[in-house]
Amino acid sequence: METPNPAGEERRARMDFLGEIPDPRMARTRDHKRIDVLVIGACCLMSGGEGFNDMESLGKAKREGLETFLELPEGIPSHDTFNRVFRLLKPKVFMDVFVRWTQTLRSASNGEIVALDGKALRRACRKGESMTDVVSAWAADNGLTLGQVKVKDKSNENPAIPELLRMLELGGCIVTIDAMGCQKKIAKEIKESDAEYVLALKGNQETVHDEVRLFFNELIPPDPAFGIPPPPPEAMRYLQTQDGDPGRIETRRFWLSNDVSWFAERDKWEGLHCFGMAESLREIGSERSYERRFFLASIEHDVACFAKACRSHWGVENPLHWTLDVTLREDNSRARSGHAAENLAAVRRLALNVFKKNAPDPSLSTRRRKLMAGWNNDYLGSLLGI
Repeated sequence: METPNPAGEERRARMDFLGEIPDPRMARTRDHKRIDVLVIGACCLMSGGEGFNDMESLGKAKREGLETFLELPEGIPSHDTFNRVFRLLKPKVFMDVFVRWTQTLRSASNGEIVALDGKALRRACRKGESMTDVVSAWAADNGLTLGQVKVKDKSNENPAIPELLRMLELGGCIVTIDAMGCQKKIAKEIKESDAEYVLALKGNQETVHDEVRLFFNELIPPDPAFGIPPPPPEAMRYLQTQDGDPGRIETRRFWLSNDVSWFAERDKWEGLHCFGMAESLREIGSERSYERRFFLASIEHDVACFAKACRSHWGVENPLHWTLDVTLREDNSRARSGHAAENLAAVRRLALNVFKKNAPDPSLSTRRRKLMAGWNNDYLGSLLGI
């Protein structure tokens, strides 16, 4: 059941929410209002710009239009000013406001899939330094990024995931995470958020992975030819799907068992209710590839729900990661100083949320919306809710 959110209808993508962010600069260096700096920066990234010089150039090119809703008491900020603000701005402060604003766009519903996945900012580092990685939460049904957290240097995603979970409203959702996040502490954190989980198993949980794999292999022998499947045991549910396009066919089988009584560590995984397996057979021309994946899940014994969770998590690559790299050119960003890389990553995700919920023509692709924002001041204003 969808939860009404009247505040969201009024404030959708208005950029005045950025005014809630404290100014990180010393008082004597605040020639330009922080709201002006942040809004122009967001407009630049929504219009296809990539860095601080582009922000200054866009401001100068669109000054007349910007002056209709920004004060600009000292004119257009320089690229150095944009750099300084985004470098000094505390990401947690920015993200707290971002999360509250995103909630006004979101129509929360029970069972919504929220996929947590990491992405590297490939050029946001100097030679010899490790890449900056951020973990994002993607609400599949809404098509929104709910929040993000930077992965600490020389660390994996595990410490960032609980931090991200704590900042989000996940009651009634199903959280999906790849194998890196398949940890007992993370399962407990998800359940304490009043959410359910579907966690992928791989080598980082070698013993558990092997036990679950052997459990399914014994009951459902691997079948790369995808012949007629054996009748599922009483404690197992089964679903098959098929899709594709010219030259490619993908057939998937999903199996879900609520027989966890044999699993010695079942009480150590908070809320564990089912084991899942997803088989896939991909046919491209005469070539075939077959794969099995295994999961721990706290969801009820509903294989259709399990299949949706798996598909939604795999799908995060195109609407989020691929769009960030190809359309908003995130991998080209060389912002490296201070918190600039993380803050600009958040603004790009803000831009995608705006494109998703406020574009006047829903038939346009994200790429076309980006171009229209750069070409047409009225279109950009409509995205901003002005």
